[in-house]
Amino acid sequence: MSGGVMQTLLDLENALMGPDYEVEEVSSSEDAFLHENRRFQMSGSSSIQWNQGSHWSDQVVHHEIFEQELPSPSPSNLKQLLIDCAKALSDNSLSDFHKLVEHARKGVSITGEPIQRLGAYMLEGLVARTELSGTKIYRSLKCNEPESKDLLTYMNILYEICPYLKFGYMAANEAIAEACKNEDRIHIVDFQIAQGTQLITLLQALEARPGGPPHVRITGIDDPISKHARGSGLELLGKRLASISEKFKIPVEFHPVPVFAPEVTLEMLQIQPGEALAVNFPFQLHHTPDESMDVTNPRDGLLRMIKSINPKVVTLVEQESNTNTTPFLPRFIEALDYYSAMFESIDVMRERDSKERINVEQHCLARDIVNIIACEGKERVDRHELLGKWRARFMMAGFRPFPLNRYVNSVIGDLLKCYSENYTLVEKDGAMLLGWKHRNLVSASAWN
Repeated sequence: MSGGVMQTLLDLENALMGPDYEVEEVSSSEDAFLHENRRFQMSGSSSIQWNQGSHWSDQVVHHEIFEQELPSPSPSNLKQLLIDCAKALSDNSLSDFHKLVEHARKGVSITGEPIQRLGAYMLEGLVARTELSGTKIYRSLKCNEPESKDLLTYMNILYEICPYLKFGYMAANEAIAEACKNEDRIHIVDFQIAQGTQLITLLQALEARPGGPPHVRITGIDDPISKHARGSGLELLGKRLASISEKFKIPVEFHPVPVFAPEVTLEMLQIQPGEALAVNFPFQLHHTPDESMDVTNPRDGLLRMIKSINPKVVTLVEQESNTNTTPFLPRFIEALDYYSAMFESIDVMRERDSKERINVEQHCLARDIVNIIACEGKERVDRHELLGKWRARFMMAGFRPFPLNRYVNSVIGDLLKCYSENYTLVEKDGAMLLGWKHRNLVSASAWN
């Protein structure tokens, strides 16, 4: 990549990665940063209210209490107690399960330590699973979202206090800019474009290319039911991109495709000769069913379709978690470990009684926790896989790794220190893994 474009991209990402970043630094005319949501697919919200004891007010079922009153579990014991609850449920020991849940409830609190807060949501997921109401609750969480401005504010806070989204955007943008550095016409297919924050940053970097900016065509794919959470959805994004095009003097075409990813066809992508093609999968592929859910294997089928159009680069950002085909008990333990690390990372940046933190955890994380624990079959849509599995899928589809730039890796590593020294960054076979302490949480990789 030319020095000018690389420096511009890094300058923009420096602003994005900083914890105190303000929206005006990216776009003075649009709230692109504030309106970004659901990219990490931890978003969603609940019309059900949580209280200090973690009960859903309209979902609680009262069970017999221990005959002998037990002291409240300490945070240090709570993790094992939650596992014991899940094991009792897995073994169909419902009497033991109900007693363990009643005991665990005494130790959870949405204003407590990270494990106490996470425990509040995981307990309700377990109870929903026993009553076969997980799907009902998940649909309620998905459909009854708060007002758009509120949900977008919660996502804005999550974006600000944690580097997960920014890390993914920066890694993917660098790969796209590098692969297309000599191209005059670029076609970017984004499989979950949301409010376009990632691509708006990339467009500003491309504008700085020596010899002038390329012509950029963007195909923005997004699920057709997300309009409520997005405000005006893809229509608003088209106006935002037109504004960016005019402001930065870079020719941009926008083609909206409001369909779910597995429904995308080659005809919808409108591939044209003479364009360098870049495909972006930001926290999206784990929602596409695989061979365990559908004999046609839409997940691998989508990758094969993309390979058939010969892209210059395909970028993938995903949660580094193994919840796809894992049976219930190990899946519960995996989710407990994953979200424990995430809740700890949030704890560093916000006070425990902060209403902002409570709203972020309730409205941006609870839905996915419930889905992973309480739902099965086609209703369990959060089916994450580890980088090694994604690598196998891409290789089987005919792709090869496109190593991420080592210099950008070092820049990200330096910027993570603005958040906490507990964040980790690991390079692995040309990909990057962002983690908290000893737990990897997000992977970024590129392919061609």
